[in-house]
Amino acid sequence: QVQLVESGGGLVQPGGSLRLSCAASGFTFRDYAMQWYRQAPGKEREFVAAANSLGTDARYADSVKGRFTIFRDNVITTVYLQMNSLKPEDTAVYYCKAVRNPTFYWGQGTQVTVSS
Repeated sequence: QVQLVESGGGLVQPGGSLRLSCAASGFTFRDYAMQWYRQAPGKEREFVAAANSLGTDARYADSVKGRFTIFRDNVITTVYLQMNSLKPEDTAVYYCKAVRNPTFYWGQGTQVTVSS
């Protein structure tokens, strides 16, 4: 049974940091690219960051470039999103996604709220 379980969300003040985790099981993690998406209230889900299967390449949405870092540990089958210099507009539910075309899996999401 495939599982992607996000954790690490919460309430943080502007300028603060959070690290999200996504623990994967039920599939061959090292064969899948891993991605983070987010969805703010009333908005469509949007791409945030991606890491290739080996973790040697990453790409980011322009809105988070220089503030967020995606990295993965293929031994413990977990992908992370380190979020620094958080802004109120980063408030959203954050989802991880495992991709090996045409197959993909989604996690259930974790809420991040940036507010003073």
